[in-house]
Amino acid sequence: MIKTEQNKIRNIAIIAHVDHGKTTLVDAMLKQSGTFRDNETVNERVMDSNDIERERGITILAKNTSLFWEDYKINIVDTPGHADFGGEVERSIQLADGVLLLVDAIEGCMPQTRFVLKKALALGLKVIIIINKADRPNARPYEIVDDVLGLFLDLDATEEQFNSPIIFASGRDGWASYSFEEKDKKENLADLFELIIRHIPAPAGEREGAFQMLVSNIDYNDYTGRIAVGKIQRGHAVGGMQCVICKKDGAARRSKISGLYVYEGLKSASADEEVSAGEIIAVAGLGDINIGETVCDENFPDPMPFIEVDKPVLSMNFLVSNSPFAGKEGKFVTSRHLRERLFKELESNVALHVEETDSTDTFRVSGRGELHLSVLIENMRRQGYEFQVSQPTVITITDENGNISEPYEQLIIDVPNEYAGVVIERVSERKGEMKSLNPFGEGYSRIEFIIPTRGLIGYRSELLTSTKGTGILNSLFDSYQPQKGSISNRNRGSLVAWEDGEATAYGLFNAQDRGTMFITAGCRVYEGMIVGENSRSDDMAINVCKKKQLTAIRSTGADEALRLITPRQMTLERCLDFIAKDELLEVTPKSLRLRKTILKNDLRAKSNK
Repeated sequence: MIKTEQNKIRNIAIIAHVDHGKTTLVDAMLKQSGTFRDNETVNERVMDSNDIERERGITILAKNTSLFWEDYKINIVDTPGHADFGGEVERSIQLADGVLLLVDAIEGCMPQTRFVLKKALALGLKVIIIINKADRPNARPYEIVDDVLGLFLDLDATEEQFNSPIIFASGRDGWASYSFEEKDKKENLADLFELIIRHIPAPAGEREGAFQMLVSNIDYNDYTGRIAVGKIQRGHAVGGMQCVICKKDGAARRSKISGLYVYEGLKSASADEEVSAGEIIAVAGLGDINIGETVCDENFPDPMPFIEVDKPVLSMNFLVSNSPFAGKEGKFVTSRHLRERLFKELESNVALHVEETDSTDTFRVSGRGELHLSVLIENMRRQGYEFQVSQPTVITITDENGNISEPYEQLIIDVPNEYAGVVIERVSERKGEMKSLNPFGEGYSRIEFIIPTRGLIGYRSELLTSTKGTGILNSLFDSYQPQKGSISNRNRGSLVAWEDGEATAYGLFNAQDRGTMFITAGCRVYEGMIVGENSRSDDMAINVCKKKQLTAIRSTGADEALRLITPRQMTLERCLDFIAKDELLEVTPKSLRLRKTILKNDLRAKSNK
């Protein structure tokens, strides 16, 4: 452990909209500060350690690291950029005394830029504005600076916050400069490091006071169990000291710090001596501790305000699987397994809500958006869980007069000019109201809408189809407003398997004229399983297991191979976008199967009548 005086510590969080370069900039800062050995092999986006993060190229979980620049220690929190993981941002910036606000030199201020900056300004944190990716062709850095300053005004920033320093940078190429004209002369991030040390204050806190730490994150280790991460607000900590844990409900529990760690680079180092106020630490041995609780000196229990995060806007049911294939591919399949896993997620995922229902096999799970819930589903299936989920639905609010309000989103779509008309038409059909349309880049338009969250369900995949993969969608929760009329999220029905069996090439060949298939020949199916999308608005039961009847008569073309159209690859997000109210998604470690809630064709027909 390297001990650092309090006035030589800087705690910063890196905040931005998704894909504006936060994790890439952290990579460059770590490399240039000498955190890695010269011969050490380092992956790109080294902070994205989770498999799903690396696959999708996004940050999901906030993470801590630190580096040394000259004789200063800079603790860094890399936060997510996607709006669905805003809960991670809200609790993580509690660790910081200042933030680096990254803004893309072409895209400019986006919905999540507003969200994260609003949170930082509300906490009174110092801000350094970084116009990132300034080396990109068509970069418009000075226009972006004006946009950022306009955003500060919109958010009622103080005069001091409005005068935050601005620096231009390229995280990918590892340079930063106070002047955009000087960018070609810069080869490193020295200007950025010096600005952090000069502008971000040292952490406050009395070293001699009674120990106090708010838990902002939870880590886990197979050997030490749950590890609480937080910033020492007051006093000092040492391994082996007695403490008291102040719960949210006002209760207190005595415990002991068995392990004390500080961050050095990407790893945590055991603290062999006391650690003082201002330092970010990890504490082991506290047992069942959760985010938002306060760890205090055993003689001075003094809880800090609990971390409040914005409430969920979308919910779905998680159910024990009752399909004909239930239990064949998963390791954890019972309601007890499902319940334990969902409630365990609450310990670290503060923006998630889990409720029990009248049925012991069904749980109501609420989150910030489709991505927030889909990442939970993907994590669970990779851990061996088998279950079913329902269609996502929005969470409404009813006032004392019976008036219903629903969540609305601020929607921004960047699209080539030739597709702007079809985008406006489809979003309007989903009750979206266009606010502005502005030129963006070369041949692109940026269209802003206010739209009910209901209208966004299933629209991402439709946007990619209608714009041939060129449209880019970003959204952020705006407010609750009076509920609008019905919205048609899907105008095509499902192709449903008629019987149990194995899909044949002959059966699929005869069925593919009915619509778009989701399965291939040889795939096992059961009655009520959804095997494709109908070209019409109603559902249709089809026999994909049908075999060609053998006869003694040879017909012309009998030996010609059956030509099957390539089926649509149904990812988890596509499945969640597709399912209707009377349908479920069966999730296993090996498969994703769409199905009707009522499997039997005759029972389903009676129910529809």
